[in-house]
Amino acid sequence: MIKIEHISKKYKTAENFSVVDLDLFIEEKEIFGLLGPNGAGKTTLISILCSLIKPTSGSFTINGLNYQTHKNELKQLIGIVPQEYALYPTLTAFENLKYFGSMYGLHGKKLKNKINEYLEILGLSQFTNKRIETFSGGMKRRINLIASILHEPKVLFLDEPTVGVDVQSKNVIIEFLQDLNKKGTTIIYTSHHLNEAEAFCTKVAIIDHGKLITKGKPADLINKQEGAHNLEEVFLNLTGKALRDHA
Repeated sequence: MIKIEHISKKYKTAENFSVVDLDLFIEEKEIFGLLGPNGAGKTTLISILCSLIKPTSGSFTINGLNYQTHKNELKQLIGIVPQEYALYPTLTAFENLKYFGSMYGLHGKKLKNKINEYLEILGLSQFTNKRIETFSGGMKRRINLIASILHEPKVLFLDEPTVGVDVQSKNVIIEFLQDLNKKGTTIIYTSHHLNEAEAFCTKVAIIDHGKLITKGKPADLINKQEGAHNLEEVFLNLTGKALRDHA
């Protein structure tokens, strides 16, 4: 589904590359975890794949389409759930979703039915006409998720989709994403919750300093790493225990 070849990215004001000569292949219908410490290059790589920024060198395709010649078609193929809330706080849940759906060319009864269906599934139907500014963090995360899938994307990018939410919201979000995946959506997921990633992802890649360190099924990576009992221990063994705070 996604083929990344020799992708590198250096920002104009940066001393070092954020992504360095990275090759990665992600198969259709995977739940693929992109993991790494702060500043490892995860968000930069996702931004490139979503055509939000251009790579310095290298290329990629999604579903066989090249970003240089099929940028508009690629945007129709993908959905993006950003780490920050991308919602209008003074609009209601329905108004937000109607607006985002219209950006993908959805209108009328079909859009209304989709919105109501997803609000019901994610436990938000009773808040349809409430303003987003009154919502809890978990509710906003669920609305953010609905906004990204109204056009039924083939590939869904999730940047920390469960950060800052309560356990119940997290459980509903994960179950909903698993159901989407069973229906054919390829999911690319980043998170610092490594226990969640271990249980949720079919494969993961760990990157650090913009480079691919390892890739595989979580269970296989744990078995290969001497003394590791879980994915978090694999992660720390490969990336170190030093703090990675950065501004």
